[in-house]
Amino acid sequence: MNFPKLDKNSSNSLFEEIIKLAFEKKAKNLITLDLRSHSTLTDYFIICHGSSEPQIKAIVDNIRKGTSFKPRHLEGYENKKWVLLDYFDIIVHVFDKKEREYYSVENIWADAPRQEFNDERI
Repeated sequence: MNFPKLDKNSSNSLFEEIIKLAFEKKAKNLITLDLRSHSTLTDYFIICHGSSEPQIKAIVDNIRKGTSFKPRHLEGYENKKWVLLDYFDIIVHVFDKKEREYYSVENIWADAPRQEFNDERI
């Protein structure tokens, strides 16, 4: 895989960990957005979706428990429609498919460099 070059070694490692952990639980349509020149909020978004609430929970739990760093903030875990994990430089969005289509976060940041991943590339 061609992971983006991040400024910090720990961020690059975390980026790779998150993607691998999401795919372990069969995350769908995983993309990353490089926001470094578009926002001061974060450097990267990692966006994916699951097919059901149990799968969304499994993706989020696998990322949260499997990364070497813990998120500074977790939001949306109760309803499992759009769960956000904030790792400072990386924000992970795990959606229900319908919620992802409705909010279309990747289209809001359409001018940001995008990389698409699929589990065959791991």
